[in-house]
Amino acid sequence: MTDQDFSAWLSDPAAMRCMLVEAQVLTGGVETTRYLSNLGYTTGPADTPANTAYLPVINSGVKFSESIDLTGAASISFGDFEIANDDGSRDAWLTDVWVNRRIRVYFGDVRWPRTDFRPILDGVIQDIGITKRESLQLQLTDKLQRLNTSVTDATLDDGSQNADRLLPVTFGEVHNVEPLLVDSSTLKYRVHQTAIERVIEVRDSGVPVSITPSVADGTFVLNQSPVGQITASVQGDNSGGYVNSVAPMIQRLATQYGTAAQRFTAADMDAANLAAFDAAHPQPVGLYLADKTNVLQCCQDLAASVGASVVVSTAGLLRLVELDLPANGAQWSVTASDMEQRSLTISQRSTVQAAVKLGFCQNYTVQNQLQTGIPTSSKDLFAQQWITVTASDDQVAATYSLNVEPDEVDTNLLVMADAQAEAQRRLNLWKVPRHVYQFTGYAWLMLVELGDIMTITHDRFELSEGKTGLVVSVDRDWLSARVTIGVLI
Repeated sequence: MTDQDFSAWLSDPAAMRCMLVEAQVLTGGVETTRYLSNLGYTTGPADTPANTAYLPVINSGVKFSESIDLTGAASISFGDFEIANDDGSRDAWLTDVWVNRRIRVYFGDVRWPRTDFRPILDGVIQDIGITKRESLQLQLTDKLQRLNTSVTDATLDDGSQNADRLLPVTFGEVHNVEPLLVDSSTLKYRVHQTAIERVIEVRDSGVPVSITPSVADGTFVLNQSPVGQITASVQGDNSGGYVNSVAPMIQRLATQYGTAAQRFTAADMDAANLAAFDAAHPQPVGLYLADKTNVLQCCQDLAASVGASVVVSTAGLLRLVELDLPANGAQWSVTASDMEQRSLTISQRSTVQAAVKLGFCQNYTVQNQLQTGIPTSSKDLFAQQWITVTASDDQVAATYSLNVEPDEVDTNLLVMADAQAEAQRRLNLWKVPRHVYQFTGYAWLMLVELGDIMTITHDRFELSEGKTGLVVSVDRDWLSARVTIGVLI
């Protein structure tokens, strides 16, 4: 079924909207799946799953919300289901384990075969609760929650003083990191858990020293005894090929790191979106992790370095959305006839910025008391954690009486030209007031996604000639076929 066919069905007053929920749960010590619905539905012998009855127990609350904050941070989507429990027959469900179990939701017509139902959520159950005597409530979040685990828990575990230290993880190019000493007898150090691209340079108290690298396992050996602190600049992970830009780095983190059972696969990726994003954002970035760090946070930080957010589509695919105007995405045009009467409003107004300051090319080991004979310029670089660039507009500062000394925002970018271009892009976006226009749309707009492009034409808020912006919030109520959309313009 095409998107056009599905949208036409959503708009059909004769549609019998049916929600199919497949929720995993640990009950009686056994992992199982409960099949739930709002209308009741039974699959046929050729369906997957076959000959399965979906209990008609979902009452209401079939709503999902997702948004991109104007700072560029994406919020994980949330929703909930209200499950009928008038007679207490499902009281025992409160003692089952629902936390962090997978839930999949499909939407279609109760008269359709199971294969025609469309996936609208592939997420995670936060928990089950009770808000009133007559019902239970399943609390949901989208599948990004699966990435909310440590990048690695692997430690050296060799009985030495470093036994509890995590084995470091390196992506892209990183500067002046402190490698992990893994064998004091041979002076062997590790900068990554698997193969790397290159050891650029190793230094002892800032002075370059001779080493024997082993890129196949992410280690090197000093060719002489150390005098002071050992640091290194390296190009990291090369398991499956060296990558140093945002999109492929996020894909590698999401599919190869974190808790094994929670990792994404290639089927969880929006390949077209990620390829297009990588083509538009080839800026090199770097990331070095020597301490416990969250996979999702790493992905969000990498995306934020180029003003983007990590999101998940209604089909459950990981995507990257850049907070920018003009936007790149699916095109939509709406007028007053596409929205509920008097629902259009301005929900947010941005703060004007006269300057943007970005940190880039992180120095992972600050050394501000080096006594060796290296050049003063090198000592100065080793003494600061970040190099910074600033983009400013004196006219905007004067007009709005603003300070042109902004707070620093740090990124994973490596190259000054890239950092300067990103600072200027952000300044251009925010040096004028921006508004989020919000309205409640009809059924045919249910397929709008975060990051889509939308043109709004309306007789209010100076939209009579039409203005185009970026979709930054979507709240869907599937059973009523209404969607509240926020558009940054």
